[in-house]
Amino acid sequence: MKKKISVLTGAGVSAESGFATFRDTGGLWEQYDVNDVASIEGWYRNRALVLDFYNQRRAQLRDARPNAAHLAIASLEKDYSVDVITQNVDNLHERAGSTHVIHLHGELTKVRPENGVYDHTYSEKEVIDVGFGEVHLGDLAPNGSQLRPHIVFFGEAVPKIETAADLVSEADILLIVGTSMQVYPAAGLYRYAKIETPIYLIDPADVAVHDSRITHIRDVATRGMEKFMEMLANS
Repeated sequence: MKKKISVLTGAGVSAESGFATFRDTGGLWEQYDVNDVASIEGWYRNRALVLDFYNQRRAQLRDARPNAAHLAIASLEKDYSVDVITQNVDNLHERAGSTHVIHLHGELTKVRPENGVYDHTYSEKEVIDVGFGEVHLGDLAPNGSQLRPHIVFFGEAVPKIETAADLVSEADILLIVGTSMQVYPAAGLYRYAKIETPIYLIDPADVAVHDSRITHIRDVATRGMEKFMEMLANS
């Protein structure tokens, strides 16, 4: 039986693909206030603005390509059972070849009814894949309500966090790539790892997490994954 690796990824793994994130923008994302375009209050305040913002993000994503870090993570599936748990809303892991990806914060290429089943049960039966297409005010779901981004806005629950915690608790190795470990609840997932599970953390910055199991590889995602793969081969 293959050993299990859980991979937790954040904005840093997509940054080298040129895909804009709001992690290091001081509250601005592509010149927009994050509260206007990434919060549930912002959605109710100005749906047209939010829809246009995510249309622009999908256009950006269309032109982005998986980088060497995405490809290295996907290649782990040759020898390990791999679960990718990502805070990112892009589909670069899937495009790199990863086959089991959990999106904690939603998916940019998908939309769902504003007033749908998901709001009550988190069922994804009504979720629609629009690819890189545009969605506008007045575009309605089959249930007659406005289509909204399939994104976990600030102020909304993170429904897949329990699934992610279960996966981390079963892992033989936990790999954390490109996250500042500051966005909760995702930042607390490492605590679910078994006491004997080694944790590798790839990020060029200081990370305010102190755990004797952690090996901190201080580098950007692409070079950090090269170092991790060498460590894995020699372990």
